[in-house]
Amino acid sequence: MLRRTKRFLIAGICSLLLTQAALAKDAYLFAYFKEPGDQGIYLALSRDGYHWTPLNDGQPWVTPDKPGELMRDVFLTRGPDNRFRMVWTWGWHGTSLGYADSPDLLRWSAQKQIPIMQDVPGTSNVWAPETYWDVQAKQWLIVWSSNVGDPGPGNRIYSSLTPDFNTFSKPTVFFDPGYVVIDATIFHGRDKYYFIFKDQTLDPLRYQIRYATGPTVDGPWSNIHEPITESWTEGPSAIRVGKEYIVYYDHYRFPRRQYEGVASADWVHWKSIDDQISFPENCKHGSFLKITEKEANRLAAFHSTPAPSSPAYSPAPTNP
Repeated sequence: MLRRTKRFLIAGICSLLLTQAALAKDAYLFAYFKEPGDQGIYLALSRDGYHWTPLNDGQPWVTPDKPGELMRDVFLTRGPDNRFRMVWTWGWHGTSLGYADSPDLLRWSAQKQIPIMQDVPGTSNVWAPETYWDVQAKQWLIVWSSNVGDPGPGNRIYSSLTPDFNTFSKPTVFFDPGYVVIDATIFHGRDKYYFIFKDQTLDPLRYQIRYATGPTVDGPWSNIHEPITESWTEGPSAIRVGKEYIVYYDHYRFPRRQYEGVASADWVHWKSIDDQISFPENCKHGSFLKITEKEANRLAAFHSTPAPSSPAYSPAPTNP
């Protein structure tokens, strides 16, 4: 009798676990902007990583709150403290990037203009910033592209470390392959990091997505791969969906101006998935983040009228 009871108990536990696994769903968030970049940041939701539906009835999720501010090339991530950090391109020219944080993706801090390159003479731009928690340094790593000099060598990838987005280390060149590069993003694979970027070489024309590999989030980077996209592509961002790695990107040249993607199971052999995906109309250079089902449902239920507001906000702690 005891053995039979144990068997029933084990069978019941297994059934419960299988039911919970069946109910668990993947959810992904896509943060993006629309030209000319002064409307704010938009969000879209996907349950499969391939088809994306705009949230908030297609209205901006976060809007600029400073005079002359743009919100382009947005990167959204979750920190080890479970808070969300967002950085973006503040303007076409200048030395600043934008920053805001949130405990739940609904309540956002006031937007901060961070003059990250103000002490580097000759800086003409700060484009497409992204931020990653550096476990070894126990600080946030920020990477972006800047051109320094008149006329300068063209954009290279720079970086800085910060514990709290209030104080920052002196910017240094993070990645310089010997040609112009912009739009860097970092993806942590099974056993290495992938540094994905746009090769902005004009002669011979590339304007394509490539990647290098490294042992940590701050490199060193080596083994630069041949381009995985055609020309006139930029703004890469990577996610894992099932057994495949997807690099989404912005194909920005007419007549095929649209979001596209390539997928690979091994980071060597790549295939187009353009016929399998759908994106919000007119979306531009964004980033992707896996979220929980609870978070997805909460975001899907949010509707602002006529534009999103910023509910009461609790400041982030100094350190994650």
